[in-house]
Amino acid sequence: MEQANERFVCIHGHFYQPPRENPWLEAVEIQDSAFPYHDWNERITAECYASNSASRILDGEQRVMDITSNYAKINFNFGPTVLSWMQFAAPKIYQAILDADKLSMEWRSGHGSAIAQVFNHMIMPLANSRDKRTQIIWGIKDFEQRFQRFPEGMWLAETAVDLESLDLLAEYGIKYTILAPHQAAGYRELGAEEWTETEIDPTRAYLCKLPSGREISLFFYDGPISRAVAFENLLDSGEALANRLVGGFTEDRDWSQLMHIATDGETYGHHQKFGDMALAAALNHIELNNLARLTNYGEYLELCPPTMDAKIHERTSWSCAHGVERWNSDCGCSGGVPGWNQQWRGPLRASLDWLRDRLAQGFSRKGAELFKDPWQARDAYIEVILNREMERAESFLAQHAKKDLDASEKITALKLLEMQRHAMLMYTSCGWFFDELSGLETVQVIDYASRALQLSEGIAEHGVEKAFLDRLKEAKSNIPEHQDGLWIYQNFVLPIRLDLVKVGAHYAFSSLYEEYEDHSQIYCYAIAKEEYSKVSTPDAVIAMGRIHVASEITEENACLTFCVMRLGSHDFKGGVIESCDGEAYAAMREEMSATFDKGLYTELVTLMDKHFGTHSFSLLNLFADEQRKIINVIINQNMEESISSYQEMFERSRPLMEFVKETRVPVPHIFLAAAEPALNQALKKAMSEEEIDEDAVHRIIGQIKKWQVGIDGGDTEYFMRRHMESMSAQLMENPDDVKLMGRMLKYMNLLNELPINLVLWQMQNDYYTLAKSVYSEHAAKAAKGEEGAAAWIEAFRKLGETFRFNLGAVLPQG
Repeated sequence: MEQANERFVCIHGHFYQPPRENPWLEAVEIQDSAFPYHDWNERITAECYASNSASRILDGEQRVMDITSNYAKINFNFGPTVLSWMQFAAPKIYQAILDADKLSMEWRSGHGSAIAQVFNHMIMPLANSRDKRTQIIWGIKDFEQRFQRFPEGMWLAETAVDLESLDLLAEYGIKYTILAPHQAAGYRELGAEEWTETEIDPTRAYLCKLPSGREISLFFYDGPISRAVAFENLLDSGEALANRLVGGFTEDRDWSQLMHIATDGETYGHHQKFGDMALAAALNHIELNNLARLTNYGEYLELCPPTMDAKIHERTSWSCAHGVERWNSDCGCSGGVPGWNQQWRGPLRASLDWLRDRLAQGFSRKGAELFKDPWQARDAYIEVILNREMERAESFLAQHAKKDLDASEKITALKLLEMQRHAMLMYTSCGWFFDELSGLETVQVIDYASRALQLSEGIAEHGVEKAFLDRLKEAKSNIPEHQDGLWIYQNFVLPIRLDLVKVGAHYAFSSLYEEYEDHSQIYCYAIAKEEYSKVSTPDAVIAMGRIHVASEITEENACLTFCVMRLGSHDFKGGVIESCDGEAYAAMREEMSATFDKGLYTELVTLMDKHFGTHSFSLLNLFADEQRKIINVIINQNMEESISSYQEMFERSRPLMEFVKETRVPVPHIFLAAAEPALNQALKKAMSEEEIDEDAVHRIIGQIKKWQVGIDGGDTEYFMRRHMESMSAQLMENPDDVKLMGRMLKYMNLLNELPINLVLWQMQNDYYTLAKSVYSEHAAKAAKGEEGAAAWIEAFRKLGETFRFNLGAVLPQG
């Protein structure tokens, strides 16, 4: 029943990151550009996804008055690919998002704030019908497993739309989607004949009647306000955002108006620092002043069902003025790098379309031998993707196979389905969005193509990879040295392409530094140790063994024999072969060990050729994170000596340099060059002691200021923050620990003397939780005069002031 001209506000956030996983490891590897974080998922989670789960509302003195979840108050979607990462890499934030949806259902008449998304952000109008259907099914199933309910709405990647996609959404029970205002081609009252084709009024819901006879509701967001949020600094002020939203209401409309906007969710904290707080402040301002009723699309649709029809401009999107050509051609949409073009977009898509169709033929042909219905099996395969336990895959195959499958047939069946998964991942929209063929996002989609090709071996027709590369060569890079798609494939993609032997090489080299159990896990591979021996000297180390390696995705497996060694600090050599011959391994081990014991290292290289052929494996074959870890061990071993030398030089020269400084003679640069690493290291060491020596820290700070030494800002802040967060976590475990609160206060007071702006987000969250859970109990004890309670209250309040809280607003009164 429509409300009597009530005013509603709804803000939609499209939270999404492209899949960044190495397709062979199913994990995101280290990305240096995200430093000091491990990768961009982790960094954006810290800057945006986490912040919006616990955003601050500040008073006039920039003190925290409240902490609130923006997710519970807005409408939002999260890409399944980023949620699958977050579930394991940031489980607390992941759970906060799920909890916010449940809370929103309590607030919004049973309608949750979360909606689904087409699975891997495929541009739907450019997809074939089969892929569109699977994207929707997978998006719904992913949502249902995470949010434990059916989604009312679904976000179309880049809001790219055509009638077939809308029809499929409606077929699968989706009630609504969200589009840009320019995607509306016309509107009319329900039952009317004539269409009005002027600019659409976004303040209501519209019904779109589809060729099949189905229908779906459409919301066209407010374009100018959405652009102002995303690109015009409207988030500089939460009150300004609130006023801009409610300023869109007019007395001229005779319906319950919905002022609503849609932007990338990353706008709120990642693209615009503190954007989450501006959002929280805007929502708070609207609620406190009763300027409008906050809602989500599901609730509004129930309260105010459409009274108007709308029709759409097909093959349009929110971010391309040329429809959907940004993902198909050199349409002119780009970052504007002078001299560059995007003519590579067309050949890239044509290459992938050709590959998709060849792989589909192989899937249909081979799949018909194994599955009751191969394409129905693909649609249902999301159940396995969401639960990678081997038992789930086995039960899935039992359900969908047309006969009992033997071990080899199970592997083939799983490879078929994984081939199709990667054939869809290679259409992730980000591969075309940016300027350059050799950019990270575009190389990522080519990685998926390579993985699909590898999985198709023995399934697709002979020569399909060569034919694909002949087509990919037509895509030309803007960077002369990167040439074209073929060069990029050979130089960027093939070097990371894995097989079980390369996984074994990783295990072998990393075993020089790690002690593996009999059964261990390396990403999505299970390793069973059959035999293993390692011998070390001060100058070298050698390891030999036999292992079983199995993919937990496809169940492919192999038995491998290896020998690896390190000579000196960084010369690594190794050999790995697919062999289970115990006698041959024993003979190799005896011969290699005897030669190693004699220190005949040159002869070892010859023996490795004898037993393993050309021993082409080295440290370069380690996966990025483990490689970085080992290199850092080697560097740190060497740098510890260097840092000690710097510290010795600094301390030895300091008295003289202080005298030089008094004479106003310029201090030698070589002394200042030694002072920086020496004092930074001394500061970190002193600040990480369990019982901090304040006098020692003050001396170091004094020296830093005296010599105007730079502090390694990002790295030092990250280090100090992690140490403080560790203490905060301890306080959460034991809130009665007054001594610990004293240590935290001391730490914060010392940090305030340094030019470091510590990110207090986690500490504030923990304090807020304690303030709402245990403070009242201690206050009651203090009122009764119980021993120690007053001291606890005093320490806790001091800590709150240090963490910049408005204690009058946050702490329970009375």
